[in-house]
Amino acid sequence: MSRMLPLVIVLMLAGCSFTPEYQRPEAPVPGAWPAGITVGAGGTAINADWRAFFPDPRLQSLIAAALEHNRDLRIAVARVDEARALAGIARAERFPTVDLAAQRAASLTPADLSATGRQLSSQRYDVNLAVAAFELDFWGRIKSLDDVGRANFLASDYARQAFRLSLIADVANAWLSLLELGERLELAEATTKSREETRTLIARRRDVGLAGDLDYLQADGAYQNARAETAILARSYTAAENALRLLVGVAPTVVDGVKLAQDGLIAAPAVGLPAEVLLARPDVLAAEQKLIAANANIGAARAAFLPKIVLTAALGTASRGLAGLFDAGSGAWSFTPVLRLPLFDAGRTSDNVDLARARKNIAVAEYEKAIQQAFREIADLLAARVQLTEQLQAQEANVSAQSRRLMIVDARYKAGVSSHLELLDAQREHFAAQQSALAVRRQLLSVAASFYKALGGTIVDQTR
Repeated sequence: MSRMLPLVIVLMLAGCSFTPEYQRPEAPVPGAWPAGITVGAGGTAINADWRAFFPDPRLQSLIAAALEHNRDLRIAVARVDEARALAGIARAERFPTVDLAAQRAASLTPADLSATGRQLSSQRYDVNLAVAAFELDFWGRIKSLDDVGRANFLASDYARQAFRLSLIADVANAWLSLLELGERLELAEATTKSREETRTLIARRRDVGLAGDLDYLQADGAYQNARAETAILARSYTAAENALRLLVGVAPTVVDGVKLAQDGLIAAPAVGLPAEVLLARPDVLAAEQKLIAANANIGAARAAFLPKIVLTAALGTASRGLAGLFDAGSGAWSFTPVLRLPLFDAGRTSDNVDLARARKNIAVAEYEKAIQQAFREIADLLAARVQLTEQLQAQEANVSAQSRRLMIVDARYKAGVSSHLELLDAQREHFAAQQSALAVRRQLLSVAASFYKALGGTIVDQTR
């Protein structure tokens, strides 16, 4: 019975797991969005195709081109393939490697080195199936490394999904910025043309003594300012077009005539409770898989304290001559089990365990930070959606008021009641109000586009 005790102990230990049981950390965020933000009744988070968020066919064509041609996305896909291959390599360590080997060994021993005093020659032919250095995974070390590889692969795949979401949202925002700058440029060009006509008219009035030099200089200054503003917007439009081209990967086809005020450019999905939204985001899922990998690494580091049993074996045939290699009685085999028990390594194994624990603590903090970052991002968008809607209403009301003011001042100027300076002031205020309204409308649409990334490509079905 005493002889069986070591075997019993080994088998009992073999059933033990040295990897700590994984438990998902509690989400370090509130169970509801900040006070004052209304998101409607909770629903069921479901995956949605990006076309449901971006119904405009012109934008869809740009996004489809980006998904096909964007180089950064290609790199992200290649990273997933790399992680998948590494996971396969780690999994392969759980199985023995069997090789078919054929060899010929020949030697010549001179007479003065031979025990018989004669020159000796020998040769040998071997053909065998061999298993080299296969570790029996009693303590789950290799299994833990397999779990690490699989978790890293999943983390890489979730990172690819997160980048894909970001790319789609970035293309939408770049397209909206291009539309905004296009409308602002059109407005600036129209303003420049109008002020040039005003300058020409005042020059003619001055020639006949109906206007002074001051009026002309004011009109000329307003015209030159409009020219400068047009040049600035033209440069910004070109830069935005180049940015969109980089995201799409090819020269984008921008359809003229698209206006920010038209309906159906971007959908505004409903938002559910934090728990059902945050945990569905690919970046949060990627952080969790990294945490799972760090947790499994602890098990692999702990198992290094225990003995390793490594097997090397070969089965085949051997002969002095090639002709007799497969004759009866030429069978040969070898079996070499090795037990390795670490005795002294200057604390390397213990430090590896400490390192694995420290990296797990880092992974926990990064996972919690990812959730907090996601919560803040969505909360900011929810607040921005409400506030920008109110701001846009006020800005459009201001545009309407400035339009009426400009009409009145222009009529008074033509009647000789108001000065040209008052007219210029009304024109500047009207132009500024129009530009600001376009900027706010684009920001509101950008918020809707950013929800696609923030919600992790999900929507909340309120009917379920």
